[in-house]
Amino acid sequence: MLKLGFVSAILADNSFNEVIDFAAANRFACVEVMCWPRDNSDTRRYAGVSHIDVNALDATAISQIQQKCKESGVFISGLGYYPNPLDPDTAKAEFYREHIKQIIRGAAKLGIPVVNTFIGRDPQKSIADNLKTFAEVWPAIIKVAEENNIKIGIENCPMFFTNDEWPGGKNLATTPAIWDRMFEIIPSEALGLNYDPSHMIWQMMDETRPIYDYKHRLHHIHLKDAKLYRDKLNRVGIMANPLEYHSPKLPGLGDVNWRGFFAALTDVRYRGPVCIEVEDKAYEGSDEDVKEAILTSRNYLSQFLVL
Repeated sequence: MLKLGFVSAILADNSFNEVIDFAAANRFACVEVMCWPRDNSDTRRYAGVSHIDVNALDATAISQIQQKCKESGVFISGLGYYPNPLDPDTAKAEFYREHIKQIIRGAAKLGIPVVNTFIGRDPQKSIADNLKTFAEVWPAIIKVAEENNIKIGIENCPMFFTNDEWPGGKNLATTPAIWDRMFEIIPSEALGLNYDPSHMIWQMMDETRPIYDYKHRLHHIHLKDAKLYRDKLNRVGIMANPLEYHSPKLPGLGDVNWRGFFAALTDVRYRGPVCIEVEDKAYEGSDEDVKEAILTSRNYLSQFLVL
């Protein structure tokens, strides 16, 4: 059935082997492994983490990674990289897109079926204009995915958390209406969702309905919660920076209806990985806090699956 894992970005200071060892010691079936470029300078929270260098995947590296997973009993659910492939700086955008392609090729070499990322967005442009850019540049990425038999999971995070992301955020794939347009433009089954219910909460949307409506596009699942502070929202309104009225939380500590969420996953017979993504600032004080956050999430979610 469902296989519980976590996103490796939260263990940024650990090596790949240490991440896998932690997963194995704590009854996790899988890990989504971050693959940012080794020389990356992105200082965004949880960005820039690289537990696998896809630019150095020679035969020895591939063998070592596969052997570690085999010995530990932990599999890699997907390779993750979350930049802005539609960045208004065309040189940056091209670099991001080329690295996504390199990760796709790396996933194929390692026998990993999914690469997770963002569509990207120019925050200053409309949805319609960003969809035009998407139609121009994303078919080439999906072509590489198809050639390598890899699925692309697009996370539905709006990437609007800081003032430099105003007003539209840095990821286009935020709502079912936009997903429909994306899938019309690129109908390939290689393109799908890395679905995170928390981002629907602060957008005032149903977090379970997309599971039913996009059951054939669910390539990967993130497990993160969000707490909506109604008193703050009543003061600043929905046009404010979203972090003024909500906060990412561990599963069970926010407003996601997890019973309904897992009921929906089982209803549609989803059999892929479900990976905890920790972005709860209450658990960032120390390495011990970080690991406690992962294990606290595991303990809460264990009511819905077998560990």
